[in-house]
Amino acid sequence: MDITFDTECGRFNYRVCAVIINDNKLLAMHDENSPYYYLPGGRVSLHETAENAVLREIKEELEIDAKIIRPLWVNQSFFNEDVTKEQFHELCIYFLIDVSHTDLFSRGDKFRMYEQGHRHDFEWLPFERLKNEYIYPVFIREKIFDLPNTLVLQSEFE
Repeated sequence: MDITFDTECGRFNYRVCAVIINDNKLLAMHDENSPYYYLPGGRVSLHETAENAVLREIKEELEIDAKIIRPLWVNQSFFNEDVTKEQFHELCIYFLIDVSHTDLFSRGDKFRMYEQGHRHDFEWLPFERLKNEYIYPVFIREKIFDLPNTLVLQSEFE
């Protein structure tokens, strides 16, 4: 059971995201419903650790076994989703991920995967291109250039 619930005022989500970097490029994705990029990851299940959740989501979306390097950010985000227009309060933990022992780098700059019938289009986005991309979370456009050595709590309001 995913940790997400609806209220009269909007939806709460508890998520995890993978920050996967190679050669000053960030792995981002979008699907058939989203015009914007976002990072691999998903909702945490009840009684699941954030660490297990991010590794599970990577396995489901990319079909690889990854390794966590360290947590980077806990982001409290308040936004209206661009496609559904639903109001969200989201708590997301971002992890720096090591995939060097996998075939991920050999899949090309753009590649497509399917998860339970849903299409995921992945792309390695150069850091310098991020400031002009339609990507969420917005803070990643700048924070990617200076990754924290310790876990940072932050808030993002849209």
